[in-house]
Amino acid sequence: MGAFTILPLMIIPIIIYNIMAFADATFATAEQLSARLNEPFQSIHMASGANWVITPGHALMTVALFTLFFELLKSTGVGRAAIMNHALSMILFIFCLVEFLMLEGFATSVFFLIMLMALMDVMAGFIVTIASARRDFAVGEGLGG
Repeated sequence: MGAFTILPLMIIPIIIYNIMAFADATFATAEQLSARLNEPFQSIHMASGANWVITPGHALMTVALFTLFFELLKSTGVGRAAIMNHALSMILFIFCLVEFLMLEGFATSVFFLIMLMALMDVMAGFIVTIASARRDFAVGEGLGG
């Protein structure tokens, strides 16, 4: 059982957001963090002539989407490592929910969407586990009779 199998990857964008929120000596307010997340930091000139402006919020959402993709791939696993991953994903979602509800700097759309991705990870893990357990139970019943 490697750490990659057990540890929910959604922790990566959540840690990055927490670093951004707690980077100052005091807690950042929602307005300060929203301003930080919406500052342009990269601009790409497109073939159409338009400039595609990327903000830290966009980049963080991209990281979160990629980690969610890999979490969904991991959710198809079975065994103790998968169960442990589901449990840690649930704890991570609860942690995000508490931060979102109780800490001002986490009341942003970016963090809300990351929290929803953490919820999707939890739901996908449990749904896949239940479906595979039901399938294994049905196959086991057919063997005995």
